[in-house]
Amino acid sequence: MDLRQAPEPRRRARPARLGILRPLRIKDFALLWAGATVSLAGDGVYVVALAWQVYEISNSPTALSIVGVAWTLPVGLFVLVGGVVTDRVERRRVMIAADVVRALAAATIGVLSVTGQIELWHLVALAAVFGTGEAFFGPAFTSIVPQIVPRNLLLEANSLDQFIRPLAFMLVGPALGGWLVATIGPGEAFLLDACTFLVSATAILLMRPRPLERESVGGSMLREVREGLAFVRARAWLWATLLAAAVFLLAYWGPVEVLVPFRIRNDLGAGADDFGLVLACGGIGSILAALVMAQRGLPRRHITFMYSAWALGSLALVGLGLATAVWQLMAITFVEGALFTSGMVVWGTLVHTHVPAGLLGRVTSLDWFVSTSLVPVSFALTGPTAAWIGVETTLVAGGVLGCLGTFAFLFVRGVRDTERGGGLALGGSAPTGR
Repeated sequence: MDLRQAPEPRRRARPARLGILRPLRIKDFALLWAGATVSLAGDGVYVVALAWQVYEISNSPTALSIVGVAWTLPVGLFVLVGGVVTDRVERRRVMIAADVVRALAAATIGVLSVTGQIELWHLVALAAVFGTGEAFFGPAFTSIVPQIVPRNLLLEANSLDQFIRPLAFMLVGPALGGWLVATIGPGEAFLLDACTFLVSATAILLMRPRPLERESVGGSMLREVREGLAFVRARAWLWATLLAAAVFLLAYWGPVEVLVPFRIRNDLGAGADDFGLVLACGGIGSILAALVMAQRGLPRRHITFMYSAWALGSLALVGLGLATAVWQLMAITFVEGALFTSGMVVWGTLVHTHVPAGLLGRVTSLDWFVSTSLVPVSFALTGPTAAWIGVETTLVAGGVLGCLGTFAFLFVRGVRDTERGGGLALGGSAPTGR
């Protein structure tokens, strides 16, 4: 039975005590997140294993920068195609195929590492394959949620998203990955990651197929991309936030992914397990923020809140550059995780409630395309910049630039239009976007 048409239970008080769990009553949503939780934990293992594997081959930030470019560039190249495919092909099939591709990439890295044949070019090539899978999985995952969850539970669903992601990707995964790399080796960690994608694919396969909600069938892919672009361009809260994210990630992503593990390994003399714990503390902060957002709801000035949280969170890079002990890095990532997740709960709810279902795949892919468009540049610049001005200075500069660049977009005309009229309305019928 489809729980979206099921009558509300007579006793409502008890479920409301922990609203974040309410969407899990829906069987397909529970299956989706069961598989996602396992694969996200595998991704957390992958992040730790990849950094340590690169630094074992070449203890240079430039080497990890090259692998980072290879990982993220395919996302920018293929995510628009992934968005169109998501709006044309049944979304379960897209996600299953993407999971299989990523499983094969991670398994190949693991086998090469375990057998002692791994080289830097292997990591570059296979990271590109891994990133291609992400380009198709991300838009499909985001777009299928409103097909499963009724509108009145979207806030709780997005809060649960921002609860489980850090729990698995930032807490359990990095802690497990750090332990595996430190005690066994990175190769076994990659093999475990590959298995988690197969678990995810199996869970998605068990979900009920859902027809696509489309106003028209057929037409060129280019025309459909233009339709999504026109929708985004007409709404300042959308296009300005995507540009703000691009600027933020340019300043933030490369330094945090490349230089934080370098500092832990070289400046602080710590190991992969300590790196995993630093990431895990960010996960704890994110989990607590998601719980609070689910219980208290969205603030009335939700756009202002979202931008402020992201701008302040970017200043964590300053602390990560100046810290002199692992415990300080742990405290900084805790606060950083809480701020970023608070903003992401608002963003996910905005997209799900203000974008028509038939455009959601394309709009989501444009989100990925624009916001991550400069991430390969960020990776490419991080290594040479750190060699020029120093690792610590690069982190501090990235934090300051990320904060100022993000906050500036809050003052774009029309960006706070959705705050007028009492904030987000989560009840009633879905918006048409007209």
